[in-house]
Amino acid sequence: MASEVKDEKKFYDDAESYWKNVPSTIDGMLGGFGQISVTDINGSRAFLRPLLTTGGGSSGTKKAIDCGAGIGRITKRLLLPMFDSVDMVELNQGFLDGAPKHIGEEFKRIGKCYCCGLQDFTPDKGKYDVIWIQWVTGHLTDDHFVQFLQRCQDGLCENGVVVLKDNCSPEKVFDATDSSYMRTTDETLELIVKSGLKLLQSQKQKGFPKAIYDVIIRKRDFKLLGSGPFKAAVTLVDDRSGG
Repeated sequence: MASEVKDEKKFYDDAESYWKNVPSTIDGMLGGFGQISVTDINGSRAFLRPLLTTGGGSSGTKKAIDCGAGIGRITKRLLLPMFDSVDMVELNQGFLDGAPKHIGEEFKRIGKCYCCGLQDFTPDKGKYDVIWIQWVTGHLTDDHFVQFLQRCQDGLCENGVVVLKDNCSPEKVFDATDSSYMRTTDETLELIVKSGLKLLQSQKQKGFPKAIYDVIIRKRDFKLLGSGPFKAAVTLVDDRSGG
C-alpha cells in the first residue's frame, strides 16, 4: 500500500501548525471529546494490566514512554500509576511545558521529555518495558509509520511490548484540519504486518459515543526477534460512525 502523502514537508508542517493553536487542556488533547477520557483510560488500563508482571504478564513495570504525549493525560492517569518512571515524546513544546502543571506532584517521576515528531524519534536502545502510542499514528506517512514501529523494537528491554491505540474508519480519510489520516482496520493491519508483526488476539472496547470511530489497541511483543514471528494483540470497538 503506497502512501498518499505527496508533499511530506507540508503534511508535517500543517500538523505542527494546527497543534500549536490547540489549548493545553484535556478537551484540547481529545479534539473536543474530553468527556471520553475516563472511559478511554479505564479501557487502556484493562488492556495493559494483564501484560505486566503485576497483572500476571511478563512485561516489567520499571520504565514506559508515552508517544504523542500532549500534556500528559495518559502519562498521568495510566502510565505513572503502573510504572516507576515515564518518558514523554511530543511534537508541541507548549504541551510539554504544560505537563508539570497537569501531572502535578508525580511529575518528579517523569524521566526525559523529548520534543520531536515520531517520524524523527528513535527510542533509546533497550530502555522501555512499554512503548505506548495513542491517537498519533495518523500524523505519520505509511512509510514513516512502519519505520517507527521497526525502530521501537530496539527500544524495548527484555519482555518489553509496544502498544498502539488508534482510530479506524470504514474508508481511509484525510482530515485537512489537523493534517492527519484515519486508516481503515485492514490498512492499519497491513502496515503492522509490513513492520514484522502478526495478529495475536482481538477484543472490543465499549463506552465511546457514536461520533467516535473504531478505536484499536494493538500490543506488539518484540521478544521473539530472530526466533520466530512477532506478535500483536488488537482491541476494537464497533464502528458506530454512521459511515
